Order: sequence, then C-alpha cells, then structure tokens
Amino acid sequence: MSAIKYNKLIRDLIPQIIEESNKKAITRVADDDAEYIAYLNKKLGEELDEYLKSGDIEELADIQEVILALVQAKGISLEDFEALRLGKRGERGGFDGGIILVEVAE
Repeated sequence: MSAIKYNKLIRDLIPQIIEESNKKAITRVADDDAEYIAYLNKKLGEELDEYLKSGDIEELADIQEVILALVQAKGISLEDFEALRLGKRGERGGFDGGIILVEVAE
C-alpha cells in the first residue's frame, strides 16, 4: 500500500470522506494553540494562492473559513471581530468604491 504524505491542516470531515473512499486517513490533532495557529496561517496562504490562481468564489469561502478559525483560535469572539471590522470600515471606509491610490504629492 502506497501513502501520500500531506502534513497539512484539513477540514474536520475530510478524514471521514477519505475513509468512505476505502482509504485510510492517518491524522493527529495540533499539539497546542501555537501549532494550530501556525497551521492555520499556512492554510490561509494556501487558500489565498488557490484563489489568486483560479479566481473561484469557492476559494474565497475557504479563506473566510480559515479566517474565522484564526479569530477563534486567537480567543476573539466572532462578535468582537465583526465589531472591529465595522469600526475600521466606519473610520476608513470599505473597498466598495474601487479607489486606486496612484501617488501622494507633497
């Protein structure tokens, strides 16, 4: 039996999906919060790369899922995170206008 090594963070139901395809999933849980956050950061980069290559909206959903996991892993409630986002939007605006800063003249 051959094996492919991945050593990456996966969604919670992936082991079950693998087992249902008559394969064996060998998994472990992150040792601590620091390792978990490190794997989430790596996953965020992977998902961003996939989105930038494909432009697929599903990749944005994956990015958001990783961001939400990071927020919770850092001990911040989703409500507090949303308040932070809305506060920044109120102070600096969003990205709705498509404004490109070309230069700033003195």
